[in-house]
Amino acid sequence: MEEEEEAIGFLDKVLEDEDVFLLEECELGTPTSPGSGSPFLVTVKVEAGKGLEMRKLVLSGFLASEEIYINQLEALLLPMKPLKATATTSQPVLTIQQIETIFYKIQDIYEIHKEFYDNLCPKVQQWDSQVTMGHLFQKLASQLGVYKAFVDNYKVALETAEKCSQSNNQFQKISEELKVKGPKDSKDSHTSVTMEALLYKPIDRVTRSTLVLHDLLKHTPVDHPDYPLLQDALRISQNFLSSINEDIDPRRTAVTTPKGETRQLVKDGFLVEMSESSRKLRHVFLFTDVLLCAKLKKTSAGKHQQYDCKWYIPLADLVFPSPEESEASPQVHLFPDHELEDMKMKISALKSEIQKEKANKGQSRAIERLKKKMFENEFLLLLNSPTIPFRIHNRNGKSYLFLLSSDYERSEWREAIQKLQKKDLQAFVLSSVELQVLTGSCFKLRTVHNIPVTSNKDDDESPGLYGFLHVIVHSAKGFKQSANLYCTLEVDSFGYFVSKAKTRVFRDTTEPKWDEEFEIELEGSQSLRILCYEKCYDKTKVNKDNNEIVDKIMGKGQIQLDPQTVETKNWHTDVIEMNGIKVEFSMKFTSRDMSLKRTPSKKQTGVFGVKISVVTKRERSKVPYIVRQCVEEVEKRGIEEVGIYRISGVATDIQALKAVFDANNKDILLMLSDMDINAIAGTLKLYFRELPEPLLTDRLYPAFMEGIALSDPAAKENCMMHLLRSLPDPNLITFLFLLEHLKRVAEKEPINKMSLHNLATVFGPTLLRPSEVESKAHLTSAADIWSHDVMAQVQVLLYYLQHPPISFAELKRNTLYFSTDV
Repeated sequence: MEEEEEAIGFLDKVLEDEDVFLLEECELGTPTSPGSGSPFLVTVKVEAGKGLEMRKLVLSGFLASEEIYINQLEALLLPMKPLKATATTSQPVLTIQQIETIFYKIQDIYEIHKEFYDNLCPKVQQWDSQVTMGHLFQKLASQLGVYKAFVDNYKVALETAEKCSQSNNQFQKISEELKVKGPKDSKDSHTSVTMEALLYKPIDRVTRSTLVLHDLLKHTPVDHPDYPLLQDALRISQNFLSSINEDIDPRRTAVTTPKGETRQLVKDGFLVEMSESSRKLRHVFLFTDVLLCAKLKKTSAGKHQQYDCKWYIPLADLVFPSPEESEASPQVHLFPDHELEDMKMKISALKSEIQKEKANKGQSRAIERLKKKMFENEFLLLLNSPTIPFRIHNRNGKSYLFLLSSDYERSEWREAIQKLQKKDLQAFVLSSVELQVLTGSCFKLRTVHNIPVTSNKDDDESPGLYGFLHVIVHSAKGFKQSANLYCTLEVDSFGYFVSKAKTRVFRDTTEPKWDEEFEIELEGSQSLRILCYEKCYDKTKVNKDNNEIVDKIMGKGQIQLDPQTVETKNWHTDVIEMNGIKVEFSMKFTSRDMSLKRTPSKKQTGVFGVKISVVTKRERSKVPYIVRQCVEEVEKRGIEEVGIYRISGVATDIQALKAVFDANNKDILLMLSDMDINAIAGTLKLYFRELPEPLLTDRLYPAFMEGIALSDPAAKENCMMHLLRSLPDPNLITFLFLLEHLKRVAEKEPINKMSLHNLATVFGPTLLRPSEVESKAHLTSAADIWSHDVMAQVQVLLYYLQHPPISFAELKRNTLYFSTDV
């Protein structure tokens, strides 16, 4: 790369000396034909003799860069033969198909350019004014079909190489350090280049060849035999560039610095930065040698959008402070969970309104107004929900703090930066002009164009899955040494990823076998991520940005949630490969409409799926035994558990507890004392969810929906209290018992992070959702997970949770000022 740039740089200098001015490549598009206002060149008339001499200089520079290009192709081909040889053995590094995908057409491109170089070289070395080589360029241009095939396969080749690197350490080592032979006259015998960089070379080469054809035509007299041949070659090259620009702009991810070095964009995306104690949404650009943090400037309609650079750090100066090195920072302000839940409810309600407007062919102005409101709420949610700290530091001074919603995303950014830092990077300071040029290029180079919110999605894009994903994390293998290992599961929701479940820690093993099942609620989800960690028990490794111990990510992987694959009644088993580690898991999906069904138990002997009045009568109790025992255990040892009732318990443990309660086993208390507290909390939720009718009854459901919608506080109070009084005694006493328990849980919110609103969100639909027959009237579409009904169910429970203590005796004693027909 550097040698090639030196050759081009030398050529530029010679051309400048000869009164030919190369313009800075501000627009990185396809070159236009000579005389049509090319953005690359200003044509200056030169004498015929001087023009022919310039042709030699242009060709000499091109020949030098062509030699470097051939050496790069050779370096890329070097591992192909041994890889093919191992593909047929019992221990292949790659399969034949993977090899053919990664190295597709490289051999053909090498042979074309080797022949071209061998024919051009003697002509340049034995130069005279009558030498012709237009036919060589014409032949080269006629073989561009091979490049078209390469370009069509380019993205697949890159993805395949990346996946193979992640799953095979041997191939990773090969692809990270390919040795490129230096030019004949160079002091450096070899340079190390990554496979990813070399795979980009053919794409870059087509543009360079086209630029050279521009220069040659400029310095070739019109009556020279080469002129029509070069014109034809340039026409073919330009047509080719135009045809592939839509698929992959050959210069799209690269910027040329004033020093002639190529600075490529490696990664970009939207991140939330903590700046002056407030959250700001930034667009962050990672180039091969610099990290740049920018924000989009506000521009008037019709004006070209631009970025404003907030700060940059050369990668040579960028460090990640270790927990023991970092200083304690001011506590990050966390947005109250109930406000985030309110935003989600508003977003889903607006989404439903937009769908109704579209179905009724409503006015486009009304739809746009709703979309604008929805975007505003989604933007606020995106800005205020991330809590995972990602701090980077400039070794010359300031440090910067980003907040992310996903540890997977934090790991991706860290790994991408560390991979680039393995190269020999130099520190630098950008001049104001250089910074302006780099920031100006960001708009054109960016790969992430829109803020990741659902309102930015096209109508024909998949809305994602709504319902429950059941995942069993079975086991993992591929660890080189024993460790304390666990997995977490992330799914996307409302445009960003969140962690939804976590396995137990399997201690001191190379082959953990968790076999844990989780039920994960999906809210428009399209992907599942699995992260594998090594648990750290060293208290010195505390991240001072959130006071949590930092565990080491051993591997991570992601799969698309394809509705056709997961929407079956059967379990679908899969293996996800990450960094040489293989995690086996199974999953099945239950759609929202299926999960809403309450199925009465056919047997009347147990407690699950049996009417609450039947259970209390049989037990001769006011509150079912299962409710009392689960509440007692949660209050004894789970009331300070972070995310109690929100975090999924292991499904197999929950099923075991269900079976014990149904059988009225004498070992219940012993089993409860040994069981994970999230499984006990999950068992209580399951009990209420599986009641044949909701605790607050089907009969009163419409009245609860109407009561919570009343505006007058006094009327609402009378109505809501009257509705409680109208409940059957077992239902009312159990509800009041649960209500007081949830209030005690919320008192520990600073520790367990469970506010009244969080608890209402978890329990509201469980206690109010109508049974199957009733729910048909209230169900609209599976995507309306946070429909008006669900929002109202949450609001009903929240009303009672926020109400002063309610006693059964007082309710029965007091009378209403007016009667409400229920």
